Amino acid sequence: MTRLPRRALLGAAALIPFAPRARAAQAAWPSRPVKFVVPFAPAGTTDIAARILATRLHQRLGQPFPIENRAGAGGNIGSDAVAKADPDGYTILMQTVSSGAINYALYAGEIPYKPADLANVGLLIRVPNVIFVTPSLPVKTLAELVALAKSKPGDLNHGSSGAGTSLHMAGELLKLEAGIQMTHVPFRGAGPMLAEVMAGRIECAVDNLPSAINHIRDGRLRALAVTSSTRSPALPDVPTTAEAGYPGVEVTGWFGVQAPAKTPRSIVEKLGAEIDAIVKEPDTWAKLADLGGMKPELTPDGGTSPEAYEKFVTAEVAKWADVVKRSGATVN
Repeated sequence: MTRLPRRALLGAAALIPFAPRARAAQAAWPSRPVKFVVPFAPAGTTDIAARILATRLHQRLGQPFPIENRAGAGGNIGSDAVAKADPDGYTILMQTVSSGAINYALYAGEIPYKPADLANVGLLIRVPNVIFVTPSLPVKTLAELVALAKSKPGDLNHGSSGAGTSLHMAGELLKLEAGIQMTHVPFRGAGPMLAEVMAGRIECAVDNLPSAINHIRDGRLRALAVTSSTRSPALPDVPTTAEAGYPGVEVTGWFGVQAPAKTPRSIVEKLGAEIDAIVKEPDTWAKLADLGGMKPELTPDGGTSPEAYEKFVTAEVAKWADVVKRSGATVN
């Protein structure tokens, strides 16, 4: 019988328990904190939704999911950081319709990452946007805003939480559909944008309803229309853009979780299953509804598994490429 050298035997023995140990380590995810990158400033809907999800993930999985806000370039800076992070399951991203779909067309040739650089984990929520003005502006309807903009071409400013966001695109579509000129003023998140509109330094803007709702209820902002297909139960007296005469201005924001592309599939599947479970919890729905009483508007739309979310994002990338082309929107 051929005898193997002692070194070969030791090497073979060392390999025997390796695969089980590797599988056990992977199955134990997460064994330490998971950094949760939000590519926009604090206080916006992206940040609010991420913190609700992070709290439940911590409670369910036993490890904290600390939020790291990395705002800038319409979400590109934070998204690129995650795309380039170690794919070990310890860095994830709260992705949005802007940084996850719109920006690929809007920043064509400039965006530092591509869809294939990020793994789709799960869709969290979809929300309507709301068009509003500073209370000092003498308009109470969308038609009156359009009339004012036509009387002062280019003089009015419309704000958004960043170039390429669904908020930016809603403003661009309104200009396209109404035949008006306004100057787009992007901010590094919803918080600073809302402050400028409330102060009257920006005349009008578009925001996700959850982050604007309290300011609207308090009278610090005047809502003119929601960009969803139906009215929001949070603002039942505010018409949709279609009811206001502009059916082409229908824009819904969405928020989901992504990870670096080479993150182990077992981790992606586990995290996706956790997100799916969390969005179905009554307590989670109560927290989301409390943002603006919009429970029917926040239905996850069946995209909470990694496979379903992958199809959803792919369709959104194609859809928004067409919208960017038709509207002529730019980041300048």
